[in-house]
Amino acid sequence: MQKTKRIISVCLVLCMVCLMCVGCSSDDSNASGASVAKVYYLNFKPEQAQDWEKLASVYTDETGVEVTVVTAASDTYESTLKSEIAKTDAPTLFQVNGPVGLQTWKDYCYDLSKTSLYTKLKSDDFALKGENDEVLAIAYVIETYGIIYNKKLLEDYINTEGAVIKSANEINNFDTLKAVAEDIQSKKEELGIEGAFTSAGMDSSSDWRFKTHLANLPVYYEYLDEKVEKSEAIKGTYLENYKNIWDLYINNSTVEPSMLSSKTGDDASSEFALGEAVFYQNGTWAYNDITGYEVADEDIGILPIYIGVENEEQQGLCTGSENYWCINKNASKEDIEATIKFLDWVITSEEGKKALSQDMGFVTPFSTFTDEYVADNPLLKAANEYIAQGKKPVAWTFTTMPSEQWKDGVGSALLEYAQGTKEWSAVEDAFIGGWATEYKAANSE
Repeated sequence: MQKTKRIISVCLVLCMVCLMCVGCSSDDSNASGASVAKVYYLNFKPEQAQDWEKLASVYTDETGVEVTVVTAASDTYESTLKSEIAKTDAPTLFQVNGPVGLQTWKDYCYDLSKTSLYTKLKSDDFALKGENDEVLAIAYVIETYGIIYNKKLLEDYINTEGAVIKSANEINNFDTLKAVAEDIQSKKEELGIEGAFTSAGMDSSSDWRFKTHLANLPVYYEYLDEKVEKSEAIKGTYLENYKNIWDLYINNSTVEPSMLSSKTGDDASSEFALGEAVFYQNGTWAYNDITGYEVADEDIGILPIYIGVENEEQQGLCTGSENYWCINKNASKEDIEATIKFLDWVITSEEGKKALSQDMGFVTPFSTFTDEYVADNPLLKAANEYIAQGKKPVAWTFTTMPSEQWKDGVGSALLEYAQGTKEWSAVEDAFIGGWATEYKAANSE
């Protein structure tokens, strides 16, 4: 009997030792990082790649949670996302560019309605929702674009003999913009510049400015006429206006229209930053590319993109977002929770708020960004002045454009028209016919 008790006691001790060893082994596994939650952000914005990597490193040092940031090359986000989302270690955090982009990726989107990220939105206008009112995407940056201009160079022009304006404030419609730009172009040697406008480059780093952002204007005004927010077909009511502003850009530029296929976004920003051109179509995000060179911050202004519509004197800048965060619902529960915590830290911590507002220059839609978190960006200040004056912002209707293929078709037609190899009718065909075709393809079951 005593022998039996001793045997049982030994067995119990051995079992306890084994359990302790298993526990130690489990702790070692966690310590090695084998099962630790992680965050993988597929970033859309190449210009902020280093800022995101730095912020991720700060978070990892502070929490021990690994945050990986991968940035897609310019104009390759959709193809990169398609490739990455199919991998075992897929992004836990990605983005869509609006309602059309969400249509493609909605089945991958985690419902954010119960997250602190959603509760901190200033308005539901900044959330994209599903059929059952679930919150599938949240905007994280509100941006503005128009025609950036060099105040000093414009003043130099105003002081020339026969200048068609006496103040920049007079440029509040297309006819005046056209008269000023053409007069500046005729006086470019006298002014010591290369052209009125920077080059309208049509390579992939630049063509989005015209096949998407500029194309927003005729779509926006047609939507206003039709009293709709999206459409399966475009009539092309304002395509003649689109032609007029495109002609103005390419015929009063630093380069000949035949050279546009090889011109890049860097070329355009450099031309403006070095004082070689007066006007440059781009947005608030371009500030970091043009500051610190030949143009002083106090000489950086921005105008609305006027295309010759009725009452455009009351038009403001183009304001909206195509940058919406989505969390991959197919990620592990631990990775989803880690990603939610990371985003919450980004919009609530001092480090995160400073990075988004000061380093990246973002205007965000979150209530946590109070007045002290406003980027020192003259373009943002100018945008706020237009709002204060009661000018009506132009909505970003390009987020309803049916597909990237549609944009590419319009871009190709714009370039061929500029080069003289096709007529403007090719642009109209790509715009109207391409829209119907791509909308049908995107919405077919």
